[in-house]
Amino acid sequence: MIIASYLSEDIKEYLMIHGIQLPSFSYQSLLFDYLSFCKSINTNVINIIISIRNPKENNQLILQQLFYDILMKKCSEFKYLDMRKIEFRYRNFCLPKDKLRFELLYELICSTNVDSSYFYDLARISQCIQRLIIINDIKSEVNLGIAKLIEVQKNLKYFEWKDEIYYSFFSSIVAYNYKEILLALEKKADTINHLNTNFKNVDPTLLYKVLPKFHKLKSLIINYFQYTSIEQIKMCTYRDLEIFKLDEFDLKASSIIIENSGGHLKKILIKPCERFKYEGSFNGDSLIFIRKIYENCPSIEYLYLTFSSSKQHFTEFEKLLKVCQNLKWLLLSIFNHGSGVFYEYGEKLLQILIKSSPTNLREIRFYYEFSCSLKALEDFLEKWRGYPLSIVMYNYTYKGNVKTYKNLIKKYKKNGKLKDFRCESLAKIMDMDIKI
Repeated sequence: MIIASYLSEDIKEYLMIHGIQLPSFSYQSLLFDYLSFCKSINTNVINIIISIRNPKENNQLILQQLFYDILMKKCSEFKYLDMRKIEFRYRNFCLPKDKLRFELLYELICSTNVDSSYFYDLARISQCIQRLIIINDIKSEVNLGIAKLIEVQKNLKYFEWKDEIYYSFFSSIVAYNYKEILLALEKKADTINHLNTNFKNVDPTLLYKVLPKFHKLKSLIINYFQYTSIEQIKMCTYRDLEIFKLDEFDLKASSIIIENSGGHLKKILIKPCERFKYEGSFNGDSLIFIRKIYENCPSIEYLYLTFSSSKQHFTEFEKLLKVCQNLKWLLLSIFNHGSGVFYEYGEKLLQILIKSSPTNLREIRFYYEFSCSLKALEDFLEKWRGYPLSIVMYNYTYKGNVKTYKNLIKKYKKNGKLKDFRCESLAKIMDMDIKI
């Protein structure tokens, strides 16, 4: 570890006497001052590196203190700081006497379990943060310092809030925490372009007082719309929206958001859910959802789509494929409508994909199972004229011989029609890494 090379010989000797191991190269002279170029600090990475050779907690704490002191002496300016794993005793590492080191901080990742006073201190120094990611430890007390830190930022563009602890026993704390955070965010609505939250147990009245204010959003990633009236959703108009991700299956709310967008949406990721099987409005809602996409999203590239296997749904789906010519990536969750054989629906789907798929389509995923005969699959692959295709599914069932199936897949991988054909867990099928 390069930081260890900055330790004085006396300190190195002291550490060795007390059984604290340092990397062998730390005793070699450096060619130049590496740390003077350092702009990014990740406290978790530092902790991991230290713990590899020093499993004893006391030894780790000694090294952490030494390394943080060196960083503050050698690094002139920080742009990125991930302090989720920093010990509270070292919080002054982030608040040096020379405040210029953190005055132009661009990105901060932190946890609510840090004392509120730290964030008040940081708010006096760092007011140019553009990316703020908060990991919420709900067991902690209300952290008003974070609300203050949000409030003083001059150009906050990206805000992310992650609830990571089970919350049922702390509901009153959570509600209060959200209130202060939401009110602070409301004041930054004119600058925030990217909002990523998974608030739990939030007050709907307050949420829908604040959400419509974010009229400059380019990405909205949210766990669910906890609304009491559909009119609340209709107030949310985001004309610049490019990414919309919802972690709960809600076609009505999603259709409204899509309709009120400005035609720039490139990613619509609505998590599939089995619950729709028991909702009487699913067939109608899913038809409307498909229509809203091809009517309002000509630039769509990535899409999660859930619908029934009825003839009408397949007709609307084919219209979507013909209109949305930029589509690159498609996740399908198709509910078996009626009592028909699912093989028939799988084969119908393949026929539509061959006939109407945009040439940009590169990957198709199936959320549950995908079923068809080997002949239908072979016809599909033989007629495919787009990019080498990846097909990923949770479970694949087919009619035919196993050896014939394997040879078929091997053949079309070899000739370049098929890039990949595999089964994955539902979690991996859903995984869509969104980097903003």
